[in-house]
Amino acid sequence: MNAVTTSNEIHERVQNGREQVFERLRELVLLETPSFALEASRQITDLLGAWFEAVGGTVERVETEAGVHLLIEVPGTGRFDAQAAESAPGAPVAAASAVSGAPGEADLRPLLLIGHSDTVWPFGTLQGDVPWAVDGDVVRGPGVYDMKSGVICMLTALEVLRDREHRPVRIIIVADEEVGSPTSQQLMRRALQGVAGAIGFESPHPDGALKVGRRGSTRVRIAVTGRAAHAALDPKKGISAIDELVDQLVRVRGIVAAASEHTEVLCNSGTISGGTRANVVAAQAEAELGLRFIDGESERTVLDALQHLTPVREGAVVDVEVLSHRPAWLAGDADAALCDRVARAGAAMGVEISGRPAAGAGDTNLVGSLGVPTVDGFGPLGGGAHAVSEHIVLPTLYQRIEMLAVLLSE
Repeated sequence: MNAVTTSNEIHERVQNGREQVFERLRELVLLETPSFALEASRQITDLLGAWFEAVGGTVERVETEAGVHLLIEVPGTGRFDAQAAESAPGAPVAAASAVSGAPGEADLRPLLLIGHSDTVWPFGTLQGDVPWAVDGDVVRGPGVYDMKSGVICMLTALEVLRDREHRPVRIIIVADEEVGSPTSQQLMRRALQGVAGAIGFESPHPDGALKVGRRGSTRVRIAVTGRAAHAALDPKKGISAIDELVDQLVRVRGIVAAASEHTEVLCNSGTISGGTRANVVAAQAEAELGLRFIDGESERTVLDALQHLTPVREGAVVDVEVLSHRPAWLAGDADAALCDRVARAGAAMGVEISGRPAAGAGDTNLVGSLGVPTVDGFGPLGGGAHAVSEHIVLPTLYQRIEMLAVLLSE
């Protein structure tokens, strides 16, 4: 096994492999993979599994109703070839720390790379609103930015280092990120055990900065059951679920306002429904709320208060259900230290890298909230996530591959 690869050698290898990178990206994008499309998920994970096995990975496939998740172990090589006991799945989660061993020693714990194979786009999108298209350095297509290019980045960096020295790597690619990761969170927790840190391959900020910290995102349904009655003949026999829901939403506004005195909490009433006719007291009503939190304390305070909502009207029933939950990840010193390591890898390639919090949520919310050193946004530059303008700037994909390879070979 050869010694540490130089940044110049990595650059040369990536540039020489650009055609293969492009063709693999095209193959992934042309394979449409909406969330909960099990057969399509099997197809893409079979393809990815074969690719990662070819670079020395041991691939575990976990099939669920949402799709097939992948957990991949790529052992370290050279001075990184002896796995530390705590790096095996089943060991306790590592304490927060920068990605480094003791002075002069190699860190034998794996670095976790996080991605997903599902997209928001339905079947037929390639023939409709978002066809595969290349215009100079701009590549368009469903999922090209969010986030099949990120998966290609992981794969190619390992391929560049296949006969060179590199640290151990663990990779998780889930099939349900775009719908809140309902079936993959347990596997994610297992993947975190014993890692030195984690990198997410979602899109970066528009200027290329990494995402260090993410707002928590929780969807809550408030459902009210009242009692129907004729609105003119027997109004007092009815209990208006709509009126009760309105009062509950006023309460929610007060809960959010109180929490926001300490740190900003966002609350959006996304949908509201109920009732049947203007002359019938409504027996049912519900609203779906979207909540965003910067830190765990405000998150716990608001969600606990919502779970303890009580009816204003005698006889009304109020049910509160959490539909999805990604915890707040408030970045700390360990996250900043990992970002600094990535920045040094970027500097070796002549690229300036910074990091700052992001408003959107993703799989790294859970990771960062558990204290594992984490950065996200390692995907290439581009834009239009979840929009018909989705695209990447191809040279920045090669750039991200080089940065990752440098980081893994340090």
